[in-house]
Amino acid sequence: MSAQSPVQTKSTKLKKALIWMGETFQNYPEKQRQAVVQEATLRFDLTPAECEFLDQHFSNPTPSP
Repeated sequence: MSAQSPVQTKSTKLKKALIWMGETFQNYPEKQRQAVVQEATLRFDLTPAECEFLDQHFSNPTPSP
């Protein structure tokens, strides 16, 4: 069995969470990223691996060049 990231498993819940997060970041840019990530994990009932993926990729904003 190969180790796959949550995105590679094509989780429907994770896909919906990512879409919702993108819309939320776009519509409410003032919202804290960590708060949006936490809400997504609860709203879409994500697995611990999916939550970790979101934390690693979305909790901290990328630095501007």
